Amino acid sequence: MTISDIRKQAEGKMNQSIAAFQNSLTRIRTGRANPALLDTIHVEYYGSHVPLSQVANVSLIDARTISVQPWEKGMGAKIEKAIRESDLGLNPASMGDLIRVPMPPMSEERRREMTKVVRHEGEQAKIAVRNLRRDANEAIKKLVKDKEATEDEQKRAEAEIQKVTDRHVGEIDTLVAAKEKEIMEV
Repeated sequence: MTISDIRKQAEGKMNQSIAAFQNSLTRIRTGRANPALLDTIHVEYYGSHVPLSQVANVSLIDARTISVQPWEKGMGAKIEKAIRESDLGLNPASMGDLIRVPMPPMSEERRREMTKVVRHEGEQAKIAVRNLRRDANEAIKKLVKDKEATEDEQKRAEAEIQKVTDRHVGEIDTLVAAKEKEIMEV
C-alpha cells in the first residue's frame, strides 16, 4: 500500500463518517415534519419486526404533519401503536386508512436539549474522523519503518492528512450549526 492509497482510503472513510452523521441528523426532531423521523420505527408484521417504510407509504401533508398510508388494511392499528410507543413523543391520529402524525411544537427547554444532542452527535463524528487520521498516520509510519517511504514523504503525507481532517471537521461544524439553527427556529 502506498501513501496515496492510505490518504485516499482515509478520505473515503471520513466521507462515510460525515454521511453517517448527516443521516443521524435527519432523525433528530425539529419543529418541522420530516418523513425520515419515522425511519427508526419498526412494526410487527406477520411475526417479525420490519421498518415502517416496508409496510406503509410515509410522506408529508404539510410542514407540521406526516402522513402514513399502510399498504394493508389491518396494519393501521399496529403502525399507530408503534409510533405512539416510540421515544419520539408523537401522537398519531387515524382517519380511515390514513394515519396523520402531527408534529407538536417544541418548548424552548426541549429545543435546548435537542441542540445538546446535535452537539454530542457532532462531537462523536469528529472523534471518528480524528481516529481515521490517527490510523492513517500510523499506517504511514509503518511504511517508513519498513523502509518503503522516506521521512520527508511521511511529513508531507501527515500534513495532507491533517488538511483533509481539518476540512472534514469544518464540514461537521457547519452541519451542527445549521441543525442548531433549524431547531431553534420557532
